[in-house]
Amino acid sequence: MKKLIIIMMIAIAAASVAFGQRKLARDSKVEAKIIALEKAGWEAWKNKDSSWTRDNVTEEFLLVNSDGVSNKTQVLKSTAADCEVKSYSLDNFKFVTLDKDSVLMTYTAMQDGVCSGKTIPARVRATVVYVKRAGKWLEALYMETPVQ
Repeated sequence: MKKLIIIMMIAIAAASVAFGQRKLARDSKVEAKIIALEKAGWEAWKNKDSSWTRDNVTEEFLLVNSDGVSNKTQVLKSTAADCEVKSYSLDNFKFVTLDKDSVLMTYTAMQDGVCSGKTIPARVRATVVYVKRAGKWLEALYMETPVQ
């Protein structure tokens, strides 16, 4: 009897853990929408158009790169003047769905340009978090790491 109770308790505990681990389905439409948003952001950066940043990032947005950490206000001030971008390409997108209203995306970017008088890394790995607010996907975090 004691053995049966212990087996039942283990089964119930295992079932409750498994029940709480629902899998979030991949949504190719969301992925395509976010990739298009990200590409539009890069195009705006190349064209020195800060309106994309103003309209498509959260108020608490953070940009993290080798120069440090910048918030939305700092990025808006620097976007228009600091960089001369000749070209860029984005590739190898990968997604992690965090919940129904947030995703993490990584990709590789090749870029040719100068920011604040310094040549920017030719190849970077970007990590981006998008969140859905009031029905709209917004970028909350952008990090980039140079790749050798």
